[in-house]
Amino acid sequence: MAKSKFKKWLDPDNMMLLSAWARNGLIDEQIAHNIGISRSTLSEWKNKYPSIADALKKSKEIVDVEVENSLFKKALGYNAKIKKTFKLRRVVYSKKTGKRISEYEELAEAYDEVHVPADTTAQIFWLKNRKPGEWRDRGIDPDAGKDLNTLDDLLNTVKKAIDNGKDI
Repeated sequence: MAKSKFKKWLDPDNMMLLSAWARNGLIDEQIAHNIGISRSTLSEWKNKYPSIADALKKSKEIVDVEVENSLFKKALGYNAKIKKTFKLRRVVYSKKTGKRISEYEELAEAYDEVHVPADTTAQIFWLKNRKPGEWRDRGIDPDAGKDLNTLDDLLNTVKKAIDNGKDI
């Protein structure tokens, strides 16, 4: 009976479930556990059934790259073509008299190019992860407040730091 279990997982809905598990970060051992099989059986299925291997591989590796590319694209901004539907009014004129013979409306589709501006949140996320030494969040130096007794002392210290061009 266990030999026919793989057929259930070749169904498109169950393939989507496999992809979702992989996309959510589950490793092969956890996926095999969810299916109710051993890790070695899942490896055999991946070798015998390319659709299972593709579903897991695409979800684990390629989707990560697709998200990285989307984040990069969003951080820089881009142009996109958007399909729009327009309502057109057509008027038919007589060639002899030049008078209007008929009038009707129709729908027409066309592409419009729009600019999607750069997203500062995506830029910040990218820079904090790619250049953490330069773009990490900085707070007030913990040693700077040891001798401060009042709020006025703290404010004066912050003002001096700003005047001297220091990051706070």
